Amino acid sequence: MFRGVFYTTIDGKGRTSLPAKFREVLVESFGEERFFLTNSNPVRLGDGVSCSGLAIYPYHEWLALEEKLVRGSGLGLSSSELAAVKRKIVAPAVECSADKLGRILVPPHLRKGASLEREIVFSGLLNKAEIWSLAEYEKVLRQDDENFPDDSPALAELGL
Repeated sequence: MFRGVFYTTIDGKGRTSLPAKFREVLVESFGEERFFLTNSNPVRLGDGVSCSGLAIYPYHEWLALEEKLVRGSGLGLSSSELAAVKRKIVAPAVECSADKLGRILVPPHLRKGASLEREIVFSGLLNKAEIWSLAEYEKVLRQDDENFPDDSPALAELGL
């Protein structure tokens, strides 16, 4: 599973290093070096503002997600919402793998949508990972502080 937060940089051509721990997870936990990179679900902040990052899905996890989206039923989404998800998340997705040095290339259309310019953050979320611009990541963490379920029975049940 993807765990940890890693601060790094991305160059003007979109090259960055996938954290070694994440490369290990792809192979050891998911059995595949390939992954899909796409827009993440936007995080809504106050005043109608939202932040967007990128999501890294292990290859087979992504294929399973696509199958669910193809079926469409049982997701609780209207046909227009499902179409929007496909356009915003599925259409821009690209299959990737790291080179021998652990570098990946983030395509321009994904860099632009996530405002990735120089300082970036990789964040592990168990079955997927995210890439954020440092500035957007800090905004999301502030929002998470407000949204964190203090004294939640569900968290207590998990032992957190």
